[in-house]
Amino acid sequence: MNISKFVGEKIKFFRNKKNITQQEIGEYLGTTSQTVSRYESGILEANQDVLFKLAEYFQVSINDFFPPLNFDNASPFELPKRIVKIPVLGVIKAGVAIEAQENVLEYIDILEDYTHGRKKFYGLKISGDSMYPKYEENDIVIFEQVEDFSNADKNDCAVMVNGYDATFKNVTISESGITLVPFNLNNQDGYQPTFYTKDQIESLTVKIIGIAREKRTRL
Repeated sequence: MNISKFVGEKIKFFRNKKNITQQEIGEYLGTTSQTVSRYESGILEANQDVLFKLAEYFQVSINDFFPPLNFDNASPFELPKRIVKIPVLGVIKAGVAIEAQENVLEYIDILEDYTHGRKKFYGLKISGDSMYPKYEENDIVIFEQVEDFSNADKNDCAVMVNGYDATFKNVTISESGITLVPFNLNNQDGYQPTFYTKDQIESLTVKIIGIAREKRTRL
């Protein structure tokens, strides 16, 4: 079985189910409709980061993009998946490692598979509406812990500004600097994109500390 083609057909299925175009998916992923078309045809393999973002967009599990396991002469069963607990924080204190944060609201479970490659994760409870409607008040967002700008472009990130203020915005990186973009631009509170030059990034200690990988909404 050609896995890339199977995954591509699944992407196309979920896209058609939502009645959206390849261009809309491309804009969400920060790429072109041609790239989305290549994903769907199986010519280009969608990597894990792309599938995580699409799973969130389509509100499905990442496992839904892959074929179910099937064994001849055997009854299907599912092995129990191992889980690990990660802290959910209200705010992030600068200069304090995630593991040492004292303002832990609770702990939540994630699949141990997430942590392969020594990846670390933490959760943040959303406060405010600058990222509405994609994220709402009290949503819990799971972040992959990072220490640099790698892979941050076009992603929703936890960002440390001024060495002590943590904010949650969509990140755009250019040769001249970094722009933090709220989703809720049609608002009464004046949310606007904020741009930092390379000099400001150094002087104000603007630092990416997490990339959003999953959202959990509680009723």
